[in-house]
Amino acid sequence: MCWNTFISQTSWFRISLIPDQWTGCCSLLLHSVSVFTLSVHNLVTDNVSVVEGETAIISCRVKNNDDSVIQLLNPNRQTIYFRDMRPLKDARFQLVNFSDNELRVSLSNVSLSDEGRYVCQLYTDPPQEAYADVTVLIPPGNPIIEARDDVLNEGNETEMTCSAISSKPAANIRWMKGNKELPGKPKVELSYDRMYTVTSRLTFTVSREDDGVPLRCIIDHPAVKDFQAQKYLEVQCKYWSWTRTNKTTTPRVRPLECPTSTLWYRLDSTRPFCVSITKKDLESGT
Repeated sequence: MCWNTFISQTSWFRISLIPDQWTGCCSLLLHSVSVFTLSVHNLVTDNVSVVEGETAIISCRVKNNDDSVIQLLNPNRQTIYFRDMRPLKDARFQLVNFSDNELRVSLSNVSLSDEGRYVCQLYTDPPQEAYADVTVLIPPGNPIIEARDDVLNEGNETEMTCSAISSKPAANIRWMKGNKELPGKPKVELSYDRMYTVTSRLTFTVSREDDGVPLRCIIDHPAVKDFQAQKYLEVQCKYWSWTRTNKTTTPRVRPLECPTSTLWYRLDSTRPFCVSITKKDLESGT
């Protein structure tokens, strides 16, 4: 007689293969079944994101526990807590809560070296594991807006740059001119220490309406809120001077504020007449 054993999650079966005396083929015979039931545990945990220097909370939770031991391991699989005891000599780990259904531990003053996969382990047969990925967030340095041109002249194209330095993960940079969002061109660089520097370049054509308008570089990053740099634009506008003698129009550049009107006086008479030239006349060059 040849036989084999099949084991399922909830029971095992012995299967006999009986060879036929004429054909040599085996027929299958299922013997009596012995059934055993495993207790079902639900071991769960959560991924954690924490800003560098702050405190992370790691929780191992069990449903339907039958007094099995819960322990927490670090990414190197060293035991941090075994039940309510801490074998690891790192005082930054502290017990927050321990019961049959939960082991909750805090890790203070988190650094980048603490990042990795932590293991919740339940001492059953076989042991059960759940994994909590701890991600350390590092905010960028203060952003600064830099202008390519010292003077912004009406009608010219100009370029601004803004950088978010040494962050993790990489930041996203948005530009706002007044209430209007403008598209920038980002460049992302990764350094040897796993830090990201993002530089965004903004190009636009200057108009006289830009004078006094705030230009903002807004940094979007999970470690910071309301993080931005701001620069008020100062524009020099073009207008034309016009002399009565030759009636020529000559473009000249003068700082704002651009005149809204100009008064011309005739000085070769005891009773000079006055001519008013409006902003529309100045813009059209008439």
